[in-house]
Amino acid sequence: MQVNYEKILKGDAETRSAGAQLLRELQASTQLPGCVVTLSGELGAGKTTFTRGFMQACNYDGAVKSPTYTLIETYSTQVGEVCHLDLYRLEDPEELDFIGFRDLLEAENILLIEWPERVAAVADLATVQVQLEHRDSESRLIRVNSALT
Repeated sequence: MQVNYEKILKGDAETRSAGAQLLRELQASTQLPGCVVTLSGELGAGKTTFTRGFMQACNYDGAVKSPTYTLIETYSTQVGEVCHLDLYRLEDPEELDFIGFRDLLEAENILLIEWPERVAAVADLATVQVQLEHRDSESRLIRVNSALT
């Protein structure tokens, strides 16, 4: 199954719904566990809001916070361990070693990675690439690209 689309999302509810939709697509394509979803877009574009929708679809009902300062937040869900990473504050790609990135990959966790462009090797690992951009004060454009099997 090819998952490549773009659409306009109006507000946070539709952005969360898009996150939930991606989880369903990943489940249908048997890409779980071990998938790497990269989330690109400027500050405030909706990356964490999208992640909240993904997590809600995983039946996770706790708080989903931005890992801007912690770099990583890990959640135990019904579909497996989901790790939400934010690479915005990385100064050096070697810092990935300090947060145990290789271990996360080897454990076949589901990885949702904001700001993958900060570390080129991370972008190359993507199962799915999600790009969000502001259109106006009420809407954003989402692009999802993948070659799911």
